[in-house]
Amino acid sequence: MPPSNKKRQKTENGHCNGAADELWEIDEETLNSGAVGFTASQLFIKNPSCVAYTYDDIIMMPGHINFGLGDVDISTKLTKEISLKVPFVSSPMDTVTEHKMAIAMALQGGIGIIHSNFTADDQADQVRKVKRFENGFITDPICLCPNSTVADVIKIKEEHGYSGIPITDTGEMGGKLMGLVSSRDITFISDLTVKIQEIMTPRDKLSVAKKGVNLHDANEILKETKKGKLPVVNENDELISLIARTDLLKNSEFAQASKDPVTKQLLVGAAIGTRPEDRDRAAKLVDAGVDVIVVDSSQGDSVYQLEIVKHLKSTHPKLQVIAGNVVTPSQAIHLIQAGADGLRVGMGIGSICTTQEVCAVGRAQASAVFHVAKFARKYGIPILADGGIKSTGHITKALALGASCVMMGSMLAGTDEAPGEYFYQDGVRLKRYRGMGSIEAMSKGSEKRYVWENNSAHSIKVAQGVSGAVQDKGTLLRYIPYLVQGVRHGMQDAGVKSLDETWEKLYSDKLRFEIRSPAAQKEGGVHGLHSYQKRLF
Repeated sequence: MPPSNKKRQKTENGHCNGAADELWEIDEETLNSGAVGFTASQLFIKNPSCVAYTYDDIIMMPGHINFGLGDVDISTKLTKEISLKVPFVSSPMDTVTEHKMAIAMALQGGIGIIHSNFTADDQADQVRKVKRFENGFITDPICLCPNSTVADVIKIKEEHGYSGIPITDTGEMGGKLMGLVSSRDITFISDLTVKIQEIMTPRDKLSVAKKGVNLHDANEILKETKKGKLPVVNENDELISLIARTDLLKNSEFAQASKDPVTKQLLVGAAIGTRPEDRDRAAKLVDAGVDVIVVDSSQGDSVYQLEIVKHLKSTHPKLQVIAGNVVTPSQAIHLIQAGADGLRVGMGIGSICTTQEVCAVGRAQASAVFHVAKFARKYGIPILADGGIKSTGHITKALALGASCVMMGSMLAGTDEAPGEYFYQDGVRLKRYRGMGSIEAMSKGSEKRYVWENNSAHSIKVAQGVSGAVQDKGTLLRYIPYLVQGVRHGMQDAGVKSLDETWEKLYSDKLRFEIRSPAAQKEGGVHGLHSYQKRLF
């Protein structure tokens, strides 16, 4: 029924009284008293104490819920031209994002940014691996040659957790398929020097699929043959990919996957620096099919970055470019003027970053995100909140303060898809994680993120990060859905159904926040227990 035309009147208690089926609205006196929280403008702009805030410093006020959890839409923009179903981006760090992470992120609706501690050719090859990926097909399996030994199989099993290994004449992908070895072939062999060719299942006894096979037909072959692995070969009987039954079960379908609308290939990004040789690196990445380049610099407002952003936009006009890092509108405006399609926000706030401590420059992340997002919105430029994310609550706060996406490092570093091997310390399963400003990472090439000129005056490296370890988080196939659901719960509790609605309420002063005292922050976490176990999912 249409709403009543009866003039709304205030009751004796101050409520706005409308039609019988309308919810009462809070009166202006109560609204302005702080009883329902404060606007973002009051927190960040009308800020007489001149304080910058972190994610932990603020809390969102609850809103009215009139929709289901499944109705919450978290789709967003990464850049002016790239849309994502999930606002998650993996950081271009050498302990976070290589092709396996980038593939997994894209399949889950986000995107991965390949780090630049590779040579230009190797980084471009990482991009090609993502672009060549077909759901369910392993395009870079570990191979052995016939002269390899049982010891080689055991080593692969210990390092990677599987032993179904294709055997080619070269010991590499693209070689002529000679056979397949599995764990059952080596179970009762005590002599580790036995050659693989003596125990492998030979080529003439293998079930194989031909190039061009689709997932449905491959699955039927696996069902019929009751095999765990299915090699895919070309017309010359050369191995081009491998299909595993376990991967088929995991990779059946990803409706949220981030794909190019024309080629249907997964989306992928890559990082470059600001030195002259990075122009050649960018050209190789574009040739490999990269969708977005992130100009990776700890302080983005430099003549070096402006020059390379202008170069990228003039030389590769269809390429999307994310510039940064910035924390103030005065930095952002120069990069927007140069042609940036997105901005990366954050300086010195990552868990492994020491920039603020070493250089005395940076900004608390909640304040940085709000101010830069509000300014960039005037130009239609999405911003990427980079760093400081420790929980789904932090992700929700970053998005509620205007970020279109969040970039994560430590949150993803302990997953199966992150580079590196697991190790145990005091009975805890861990993976290495280091800042790109650590001496270890800088020695591999990442010093260009912090030093823009390449001359002898910069022979002394000043670390702006540390090396450490993070706890095992399992596979992204389970972890990302947990993060997505956590964000949806947060948005639902705040009474917002989509990110667009979130930002509309943010900038119209309808979304409310409060500053939390240190005691309130403690109260808002686990407390008062002798001991507890924290399980994420």
